[in-house]
Amino acid sequence: MVIKNPFLDVLSLSVTDRLSLVEFIWDSIVDHPEAIPLTDEQRRELETRLGSYRLDLSGGSTWDAVKSRITGPR
Repeated sequence: MVIKNPFLDVLSLSVTDRLSLVEFIWDSIVDHPEAIPLTDEQRRELETRLGSYRLDLSGGSTWDAVKSRITGPR
């Protein structure tokens, strides 16, 4: 008996559709941040970064600026 991996069907989708699926899945994960386990080290690092940001609010970038750097000009 051969057991088929149901996730392999995703590979038949176009790249655009797979990216949309990844975005949909990611959004569903982000909606529940408490479900993402962190190590103590990761938690300390996040607290350190948040503390640094709070000391200098001008040190960060907006999501639009970050996204533009990642995707480049359109």
